[in-house]
This record gives sequence, structure tokens and C-alpha cells, in this order.
Amino acid sequence: MEVVVLRLGHRPERDKRITTHVGLVARAFGASGMLLASEDVKIKKSLAEVTERWGGSFYVRICENWRAELRRWKSEGGKICHLTMYGINLPEVIEEIRIEARRSKLMVVVGAEKVPFEVYELADWNVAVGNQPHSEVAALAVFLDWLFEGKELYKKFEGGELEIIPSARGKKVVRKSDY
Repeated sequence: MEVVVLRLGHRPERDKRITTHVGLVARAFGASGMLLASEDVKIKKSLAEVTERWGGSFYVRICENWRAELRRWKSEGGKICHLTMYGINLPEVIEEIRIEARRSKLMVVVGAEKVPFEVYELADWNVAVGNQPHSEVAALAVFLDWLFEGKELYKKFEGGELEIIPSARGKKVVRKSDY
């Protein structure tokens, strides 16, 4: 299943940490990559460094025209899921989304500032992870967890330099070159 996150409305001075966290969650929770509707190359570089150190094949691509990207995605048969607190509640549509995502690629749109109405119209699903104001980072994590049914938590990241060894106490991080 190919899942790509489109980060829409990134404001470089205000949203750099949040957008980085959107990318970190997308990577850790099973997405293939992130499209960034901004020219903030620092975010792209930061996430590339994480992937290099911790493994996997996650990518970040600068998306200069998000409207054209959404239209191209749909014209190539991809599906679009927009995460918004105004949408249909996640439990009501997740199975349908899962079925469609297995047939074609899925783009998950995560906004920062007010999302243009055009996104609501282009989306195949406007999905709410709760109907109260909350973090887009949390919404993405919950959505991806439901989409992948928790299996993403067991994903092995090939390559990279470091790996965490689960431990009941303390922190255990090993260099992959040491074993």
C-alpha cells in the first residue's frame, strides 16, 4: 500500500517543528513519503537526515503547486483523504479507505492554516479524527495507525546507522555496524 502525506499550508517561521513532526509521524507510521507545499528545504533536509540515520526509504519532495499535484494524483487513479475535524468520523469510513488504498495509492492531506475549500471538494474522503480542535500531528498518527491496523508499529527499517532495541527500562540504541 503506497501512502503519501501532503503537508499543506506550511508557514516556515511558525510551523517548522510541527511540519517536521508531521514528517516524522508519516515516516514512522508507514507512509512512503511526504509532499511539502512549501519551499522550506530545511524540513526536507532534516527528514532526509533522520531517514539516513534510522533507515527506511522515506522521501520528502517539495511540491510547488498543490492544486496541480492533487489533480495529477487523481488523474493517475490515486485516492485523496483529507484529515479535518469537520469530516466523517474515522471509524465510519476507515474500512472503505483501506480497501481503496489497497487498490490504488493514497494521498493523505494534512493542513496547517485554513485549508482552501477546493481541497474538501477534491478529496475522496474528508475524515475527522474527533470533532474537536486538535493537533494535525495527532490526527495523522491516529489515522495511519487505524489504516495499517497497528502493523506499522512492527515495521523494520532497512539500512540506516542506528536501531532502538526495545527495553522495559532505560534506553538501548545500537549502531547497526556493530553487529
